[in-house]
Amino acid sequence: MNAVFDAALARAAAGRPAGFTARHAGGGTHRFDPAAWCRDSIAGDAALLERCTGPTLDIGCGPGRLTSALNRAGRPALGIDISATAVRLARRRGAVALHRDVYDPLPGTGRWRHLLLADGNIGIGGDPYRLLHRCRRLLTPGGQLHAELSPPGTPAWSGTAMVREPAGAGSALNWACVPVDELAVLAAATALRILDTWTEQGRWFATLTQR
Repeated sequence: MNAVFDAALARAAAGRPAGFTARHAGGGTHRFDPAAWCRDSIAGDAALLERCTGPTLDIGCGPGRLTSALNRAGRPALGIDISATAVRLARRRGAVALHRDVYDPLPGTGRWRHLLLADGNIGIGGDPYRLLHRCRRLLTPGGQLHAELSPPGTPAWSGTAMVREPAGAGSALNWACVPVDELAVLAAATALRILDTWTEQGRWFATLTQR
């Protein structure tokens, strides 16, 4: 999985076409845009970042767009990513970042005030139930998880999808697509509750906390 993102981010950093689509056997798709992740900001980021008022863990931080924005604003934030290329790019732009899987031992476990799952990262690992259970354990009591979701009406899917590389080779990627109108069931099953949902600039978000 990390090889897919390493290669895509290396292409994006070099100014080459880097977008790719993962296709699930059930017919669902998810479009990834690494070039956008390398920008300083994406429309809709500001409202997301405003909610991160305390120590924040950016899960799947990519090249550090959000982590570095929080660091520049003087807010404590740590990015983690399984892609070594992502972590290198994040550190290059001044973000505090570690090369870690979300399921690895992490600093601050049980004490994070905010978690970020931006850019569709609620799909990480292809099992959103497992991921949200892990997020719940990372949060301090009363902490908040801010997640970016797919638009309502998007078909939900999870598991192994296939990525077609620009060179023609195919790679397997464990991912999930969670539309905002499917979130209530997922939250209830993972002992979380939805505090807020909002949309901005064509992006959909939700804030959750422990029950």
